[in-house]
Amino acid sequence: MALPYGPNFRMAVLIGEAEIEDDQEHNESLSAAMVAVDLLSSARLALKLDSVYTKYSAQYLVDKAKYSEVTVKDCLELALKKGIPKAHDWPVSNPPSSYKPALVSMKGQVIEPKDMEEVCDFLVHQPVGAKLHVFHPHIDLQQNGIYCGSSGEPSSYVGLRDGVIVGVEKIQGKAIATVKV
Repeated sequence: MALPYGPNFRMAVLIGEAEIEDDQEHNESLSAAMVAVDLLSSARLALKLDSVYTKYSAQYLVDKAKYSEVTVKDCLELALKKGIPKAHDWPVSNPPSSYKPALVSMKGQVIEPKDMEEVCDFLVHQPVGAKLHVFHPHIDLQQNGIYCGSSGEPSSYVGLRDGVIVGVEKIQGKAIATVKV
């Protein structure tokens, strides 16, 4: 879900711990699925549909997708349409076709915010999915889980990465978003 950027908008990013064994290179589909399940888990907790933060299976969304490359929106729509198992119920990639885990029913709709004001409105209730421009060597040099991005020093563009905006605050007159990647 791409978000518009304003000239005074900056991001601080929390680098999350991935539970992926073979992620030496960035796997866009798995990253999108991980963001989608984080959004689903957060929304269900905020709506009190789950009493604790529940991990749902990102791997299930990748395995069941119709395409080899999926987006956060694709994953959310799949989970809303068909349901999704908890992470511990879908432990491996592509289990036997006879394996049928219990699926947790999901209800709702995917809404793409039009601007940062709408993002802030959504953040009152739950986190929001986003795309983050990532630069090297900054992604490797993050400290305490904070990625600040390029501020003019030599760098090379790595690409867009899926993330979850968990909050926005004003620091020295600039809007700073905290984003889990």
